[in-house]
Amino acid sequence: MSPRLVAVLGPTGSGKTEFAEALADRTGAVLVNADAFQVYCGLDIGTSKPADRARYELLDILEPWQSFGVGEYVRLAAAAISKHVAEGRNVIVVGGTGLYVRALFEQWSDLAEAPSDELRAQLMQLESEQGLQALVDELHRLDPTAADKVDRRNPVRVRRALERLVVKDRIRFKLPDVPRVKFGLSIPQEVLDTRLAERLDHMLNMGWIDEVIALRAKGIGKSAPAMRAIGYSYILRFLNNELSRTEVRERILMDTRRYAKRQRTWMRTEPNLIPIEMMEGLQASLDLAMARLAE
Repeated sequence: MSPRLVAVLGPTGSGKTEFAEALADRTGAVLVNADAFQVYCGLDIGTSKPADRARYELLDILEPWQSFGVGEYVRLAAAAISKHVAEGRNVIVVGGTGLYVRALFEQWSDLAEAPSDELRAQLMQLESEQGLQALVDELHRLDPTAADKVDRRNPVRVRRALERLVVKDRIRFKLPDVPRVKFGLSIPQEVLDTRLAERLDHMLNMGWIDEVIALRAKGIGKSAPAMRAIGYSYILRFLNNELSRTEVRERILMDTRRYAKRQRTWMRTEPNLIPIEMMEGLQASLDLAMARLAE
């Protein structure tokens, strides 16, 4: 079988890591991370980072204060994929950030180059001195249509919209000319809800709060890009005596379930997605995936 490029998508808690690693064992594939927060060093428990990190590309490649987005991701992922396919290896891209996978597999051509540190600093300073509305006003001045589409309450998205308008250069990347297959894992919502609650309790018991304490000791605060990952800001507030542990658990679980819902919605629009029902059991799911890869 010639090399294949495979994506494994699914809502958080659906078993993507277990499925992808087992599929990699069967196919001799290299694994490439597609989770926007597993790229950061030090965010391990809270992002459910895989235990065997040596199997993966694009894990632990950034410090928590560094910015990262879809443009940077596709460039790095395409390079890693091309390298391994040239060696005759299969590649499996796995992670919960559907935007990354879609931009990569559909080879989006309108992604802007990363803005300079100076531009990012200027936008952060403008927001700090004059507030978010100043960024919104500047976005509306440059492109009213873009301003109408963006979530004006979200400072990260407003800044990214401004960056895209200012930075004119576009990222160029090309995937190897090999068959591409996307698997979408599904699981009944009630089962997933139970799994997410049990996983959260396990993460808290395994030392997630200590993980955030260590990050804070390194000067990583709530404004760091990595701290946008689900749960970290709530734990920081717990450490500042603003929330109780019970409130932290409730809010993280609510946000996680909402995130899983958004992921399922996103998957319904994913081009050429092959559904895999995980409740049939891992081996049955793998057999189905292998049969589709052999077609």
